[in-house]
Amino acid sequence: MPPLLQILGVCLLACAWAQNSNSRLGVVVETKNLTVPAGSQAVLPCHSPRMIWTRDRLKDRQRVVHWDLVRTTPDYSVERILDMSPGANERVYNGFNKGRITIPKSAFSDGNFSLIINNVGTTDRGVYTCNLHHHYCQIHQSIQIQLNVTKSARKEKRFWDGEKSVFVVLVGNSVVLPCVNRRPLWREGLQEDQQQVAHWDFQPPGVRPDGADRLVDLYASGEKREYGALFPRNKMSVAEDAFSVGDFSLTISDLLPVDKGLYSCHLHHHYCGLQERRIFRLNVGPPLPALLPPVITTPPHALPNNEPSNNGHEEVARPQVVNVILPEPRGHFLQQLGYILATFLLLAFIVTAVIVLTRRRRKRGTVWLEYDLRRSERGQMTSGGDISLDTAEQKTCNQEPLNSDYKNNLLKERDQISKDCNKNMDEKLWK
Repeated sequence: MPPLLQILGVCLLACAWAQNSNSRLGVVVETKNLTVPAGSQAVLPCHSPRMIWTRDRLKDRQRVVHWDLVRTTPDYSVERILDMSPGANERVYNGFNKGRITIPKSAFSDGNFSLIINNVGTTDRGVYTCNLHHHYCQIHQSIQIQLNVTKSARKEKRFWDGEKSVFVVLVGNSVVLPCVNRRPLWREGLQEDQQQVAHWDFQPPGVRPDGADRLVDLYASGEKREYGALFPRNKMSVAEDAFSVGDFSLTISDLLPVDKGLYSCHLHHHYCGLQERRIFRLNVGPPLPALLPPVITTPPHALPNNEPSNNGHEEVARPQVVNVILPEPRGHFLQQLGYILATFLLLAFIVTAVIVLTRRRRKRGTVWLEYDLRRSERGQMTSGGDISLDTAEQKTCNQEPLNSDYKNNLLKERDQISKDCNKNMDEKLWK
C-alpha cells in the first residue's frame, strides 16, 4: 500500500473513532495500520509505564506543593519560598518570611494552595511559581504569577500579559496569589484497589463503534474477565504480568480473514485520572508460500591428480555476500528540488547584478558626454568673447588708454567664473 494511502487511512480511522467519543472513552494516543499474512501471528502493541502497578505505600507523602520566587534584578536567582505536604506542616525557608508568608492549612482538603503575603515590600517583587507534584501518578503542574510593587494607590491593578497573571500591589498591603486545583487527586487519598483497568475491544468491518465487542478486561488486583471463546481457545492472549511491566499487548494466533477489523486498547487509571486509547486496523493478507524442501546435490568428484591438499587443515567456508538495495529516502526528492531552486536563485541574482552594473555604466557615460558638450560650448563662447574684447580693446586703446585696467579686471572675473563652473561640474560627476 502506498505511504499516502496509509496516512489517509490512519486519518480516516482517527476521525471515525472521534465521532463516538464520550465520557467512558479516553484520548487516542496512537493509531496504526497492520497487514499480517493469514495463518501467522499478530501482536498489537500497547505499552504504558504509567500503568505499572506499584502500590502507593507513601500515601499522602506523594503529594507536594511548593512556591518558588524568580528574580531577574539585579541578578537572576531562584529562591524556594515554602513547601508543604499533607503529612507535614509547611516549611518556610527564609526566617524573614516566617509568619508573613503562608498558605492555607486546609490546602490538601479543599484544593486551595494560594500564597498569602502580608506587608508587601519592594523585595517581594518577582515571578512566583506554584508547583504541584504527585510522584505516584507522575503528574506535575505549575502556575506562574508576576508580583510588582508600587507606591501609588492609583497604579494597583491585575491583568494578563499573554503568558501569566500580573499583580501590581501597593507597598504595605497584603496580597493572595491564587493557585487552586480541586481535582479529587489533590484533595483526598482514594483507595487504589480496582482503580487500574485495561481492556481490549474488537469492531468488525461495517459495525458502529458503539457496537464493538469486548474481548477481555484486566484489573491490577489480578482479576481477569474474558468474553467469547477466543481467549479460552488460546487464540488471543495478554501477558499475565501486564501490570508489572506495563505491557498490555494483544497476541492473535492463526490469523483468519474473519479477524480483520479495528482493535482498541483502553487504559484507565481512575486514581490518577489517566484515560488513553490505542487503535489498530488489522488487515489479513494472503498466506505465506509454503517452504520447499531443500534440494540435496552431490558434490562433483575431483580427479586424483587434481585433489587439493589440505595439509591436515579443514577447508574454510567462504563467506556469502548478500546485496541489499535500500530504497531512496522520502526526503531525497525534496533535497533535489532544493538544489534546483538554489541554482535558479543564484542565476537570477547574477542576471540582476549584470543589469544594474550595465545601467550604472550607461548613466555615467551619458553624464561624461554632457560634460564634454558643455565644455566645448563654453570654449566657443570664450573664444568669441576674446575677439570682441580684442576689438573693443583696440577701439578703447585708440580712444582712451586708461581703460586697460578695466579690461584686465573683466578677464580675471571671467577666468574665475570659468574655474568655479569647472569645479562644480567635477564635484557633481564624482558624486
